[in-house]
Amino acid sequence: MRMVRQKTQIKKIENLAARQVTFSKRRKGLFKKALELSTLCEVDMALIVFSATGKLFDYSSSSMIQVLEKHRLLQPRNVGDLQQPSQEIQIASRECAMLSKELAETTSQLRQMKGHDLHGLELIELEKLEAMIESGLANVVTAKGERMKKEISTLKEKEAQMLEANTLLKQQLAMMELSLGQTDKHDHCRHHSWVLTVSSHSSKDPQQNYISSSDTSLKLGLPFSS
Repeated sequence: MRMVRQKTQIKKIENLAARQVTFSKRRKGLFKKALELSTLCEVDMALIVFSATGKLFDYSSSSMIQVLEKHRLLQPRNVGDLQQPSQEIQIASRECAMLSKELAETTSQLRQMKGHDLHGLELIELEKLEAMIESGLANVVTAKGERMKKEISTLKEKEAQMLEANTLLKQQLAMMELSLGQTDKHDHCRHHSWVLTVSSHSSKDPQQNYISSSDTSLKLGLPFSS
């Protein structure tokens, strides 16, 4: 008994992983069929596919721009719809070509400034490259000198600030030492003051009218305790 193959129902695949696998397989099969058709029948074909994530996949048997331009020319009714995208594509293509050319020239110039790929240059080109390198070196030396001057000026400012702070600290230290010295001297005199006692003795001869002898003495001693 022959089994009848069940027809697959065409609808959105809900499972994300299965949907991505199916998209990859069907896309490759579609592009393969397009290649076969364009080769076997010698026709111009262009396929443009955007995935669910917005990624672009395209195929063209010749130039994509040429195929789209042919489509625009053969469809006068759609000139207004396709003219703007066609112009945008052409402008983007020209800009891309210019940027690619500038990138290639800049890369080659950098290699030559490093001393590579010089064998194919003429004398005037070598002189121009030498002048460019010398000018760049002079700019580097100038920038280096300015940076060194700036750093030296900054260091001098820091040195002046440190010297000023050091002088201020010395003054404060001297004032503290002077204050401590006066306090110690006052305390020493207050606790170790001496008492000076002066006594005088005189004798007078009763038979004479003048002082015959006198005795004066000094006594030093600790103060009386209060």
